[in-house]
Amino acid sequence: MKYVIIGASAAGVNAAKTLRELDNSSEITVISKDTNVYSRCMLHHVIGGRRNLEKISFVDKDFFSKYRVTWIKNKSIIDINIDKRELVLEDNSAEKYDKLLIASGASSFIPPVKNLREAKRVYSLRDYDDVLNIEEGIKVSKKAVILGAGLVGIDAAIGLMERDISLSIVEMGDRILPLQLDKKAANRYQKLLKDKNIEIYTSVKLEEVILKEGGFVDKVKLSDGTEIECDMIVVAAGVRPNVGFIKNESIKIERGIVVDNTCSTSAKDVYAAGDVTFTAPIWPIAVKQGIVAAYNMTGHKKYLEDTFALRNSMNFLGLECVSLGIVEAPDNSYVVDIIETEDVYKKIIHKDGIVYGAILVGDISYCGVLQYIVKNKIDISNINKNIFKIDYSDFFSIKEDGQFKYKAL
Repeated sequence: MKYVIIGASAAGVNAAKTLRELDNSSEITVISKDTNVYSRCMLHHVIGGRRNLEKISFVDKDFFSKYRVTWIKNKSIIDINIDKRELVLEDNSAEKYDKLLIASGASSFIPPVKNLREAKRVYSLRDYDDVLNIEEGIKVSKKAVILGAGLVGIDAAIGLMERDISLSIVEMGDRILPLQLDKKAANRYQKLLKDKNIEIYTSVKLEEVILKEGGFVDKVKLSDGTEIECDMIVVAAGVRPNVGFIKNESIKIERGIVVDNTCSTSAKDVYAAGDVTFTAPIWPIAVKQGIVAAYNMTGHKKYLEDTFALRNSMNFLGLECVSLGIVEAPDNSYVVDIIETEDVYKKIIHKDGIVYGAILVGDISYCGVLQYIVKNKIDISNINKNIFKIDYSDFFSIKEDGQFKYKAL
């Protein structure tokens, strides 16, 4: 049996490890365009100078030898022949497989804004090569614009902030971190960023990049007419799954590769996991998908049961925050409870005993139990207690024989 994995990030690496743990004798090959294994979530620390490539690796140096995995690095796949069970690499060499896992990840999306794609010193922040390119830009730049204020955009801002560059953030939503926070929570981070002399523009779109001689970035023009001078632009406006090499229609693709709860695709013996499926927006889900895929590739039936991805933890500029589930009530039928002080902001959204979302800023105590309640839709209507102080003990009682009983069941 020969297992082949495309991609060497969270899903692919954890799949390789699990495959070897389940199958001690078969051949395992990983093919990736990357030449190193590293956490993309930590790239901003490299920009900020706090870590290097080695310190953002999430595997031991001897990982591939320890698990007897052949790693074909610095190679891209250009085609998959499903009938021949064969991958075609960029050098036109072929790699056979019996079972295939596609964990090719995603790439940054550069919006079709006038001059943005053509301009020089426009960067994304997705791969280590992007960090190297940004480093070159920093050497000759004094002002940078970050397009997009999601997690990647704010990460980029934090990294660049430490490099003595004047920064502006442009976000089309009405606040930064619009998927993770409501406006009040976002405002707390916006204040901290502004205290660091970072300009923030919300509810506007990038309309045009104005170029100077040689095609280099000179200014950006926003939809409200504002012009911002800059030497470089970092684009953090979303990603697109890396599926360009899939030409065979037997692998169904919608927003990403379509998989079931075993991480199987529509093609026989072909699996997919991670960002390429567009169902793994956070690292833990990508890891779980890789593990589930490995089990099923080896004939051990396993299902992906925990797909709860609406959770984020942040600690920008020393302010801790956890966001769970929805951040805004869909309509007036939901109850919204809020605690707000100078240092703390807490919000819980619930309806008919079910908690649908929570935001904790400045005090993240009880976030574990809240995550459990939100993820599992636990009915708390029978718990006569302040909703902000519910803990695990509220779900247990003691039977007459002294045993603990889980009340939610």
